[in-house]
Amino acid sequence: MVDEIMDPWNSRPLDVHRWSEHPEVKVLVDGLWRKHFKDGKPNARGPKQKTSSKDQLRVLILDLYVAWKDDPDLCIGVSLSSNAWHAGSRYNALHISKKIIPIIQTLHDAGYLDKEEHQFWGKDHDRNRTTRIRASEKLQKLFRKAKFDYEDIGRAEGEEVIVLKNDKNKQIEYTDTPATNQMRKDLTAYTDLLGKTFIDIPDLQEPVIEIEDDDGDKTILKIGSQNTKTHRVFSRSSWDKHGRFYGGWWQRANSAIRARITIDDQPTVEVDFVGLHIAILYAEAGKELDFDPYSVSRKKMTAYPESMTRSLIKSLALIAINAKGKSQAYQALRNGAPVGSFMASITNKKLDKLLDAFLDRRPPLEGKLFTDQGIRLMHLDGQITSHILNHFTKQDIPVLSVHDSYLINCWKVAELRQAMADASKAIIGRPLATSIKLPGKEEYSFVSDYELQTYIENNLSPPRCDGYVTRLQAFEQRTGRDIGPYGDIGPE
Repeated sequence: MVDEIMDPWNSRPLDVHRWSEHPEVKVLVDGLWRKHFKDGKPNARGPKQKTSSKDQLRVLILDLYVAWKDDPDLCIGVSLSSNAWHAGSRYNALHISKKIIPIIQTLHDAGYLDKEEHQFWGKDHDRNRTTRIRASEKLQKLFRKAKFDYEDIGRAEGEEVIVLKNDKNKQIEYTDTPATNQMRKDLTAYTDLLGKTFIDIPDLQEPVIEIEDDDGDKTILKIGSQNTKTHRVFSRSSWDKHGRFYGGWWQRANSAIRARITIDDQPTVEVDFVGLHIAILYAEAGKELDFDPYSVSRKKMTAYPESMTRSLIKSLALIAINAKGKSQAYQALRNGAPVGSFMASITNKKLDKLLDAFLDRRPPLEGKLFTDQGIRLMHLDGQITSHILNHFTKQDIPVLSVHDSYLINCWKVAELRQAMADASKAIIGRPLATSIKLPGKEEYSFVSDYELQTYIENNLSPPRCDGYVTRLQAFEQRTGRDIGPYGDIGPE
């Protein structure tokens, strides 16, 4: 049964780590509990729970609230199968159990949830999905009356930040080692630092940005402390595969939006490694990548405009490094291209020609493409990022990671570039080239000290809209920090 018109594919999984001790959250949850759960039905049978049904109700209500604030049409995917709930899992810090199933059903029966039942078309079918729920209009009315807000909702203590997945991209349990314990300690320190840092966009009246994919589909992304929690993901049941950092909302924003980000009301500058994975492969071959990694000889590629050629080469190269085979890579390139674009229908023959032009200038990459290198290279760039983040976290300097690029307070650019050089030398064996990204500049173009200084001076005091100022003041009140106007802060 569908209660209201819902798009089940506009969804995300239930976040079992929402938590808040705000007194008004307790008021809302207690009211629902007394009215609909006073007979104790969710606790009627079974072993004693590590987390009470009432607290499980709190987690559910909080996540429904966050989803509603993010996007009123956003659904939450949740399994109503008892076998899907593992209260003892390391990925379930609050021990949410199958006892949440009757809670969901009770809320639905009472009219607080819109729900669409699960679908199962067959093993591994791409249309299989779990049940979808969202706050109904009745629950939304309670949310509107509630005397707490988005930023009053936090995360549960002990949430796992070091994630190991298997070949099917499913989280799996593991036994801790000194290495995993150290990674967790480092990442927890970094996350704690982000939690007491004001990361925002001064000209954004509402803390929402619109993300558009290559096909023109748009999604809403909420910025703020709810979307700064960072974790590392390792894959294929191995600590030597993958290991990148995920979680910050800035990772989903494009470079133009990232250029507007401030950290503690200070403008930022983004620095990235030049063609990181290609540069690593070069370094492993004892060579240095000292030119644009995606440029090709114009004599070999006269049929397309230079900018189009470079874009094609970049897309092809990145996919080829990650793919296990050529045909798979070519099809992935077409599938990922915008509908109706030239790239979406490009032939294998033309792609072969592009590939030949690419390899003609890059002999060290012969034999490295279409050999599943990506997941190994991501492990190396994850180690580089860890090195960089640890360096700055120990100094209480927040840095925002976007895999192979990093945003930092504009006064710290030189230190960041040195840290990137040191990190790549420590992990790869030699310092890798970096490039400053400024709005309007071509990728990997040279930025002089004068250009950087001019950019910083022109952006020292960006226009701050009322919404931004209100969020800054609320952050200061919530954290007890006095960030103050940017004009009082400058280079040390």
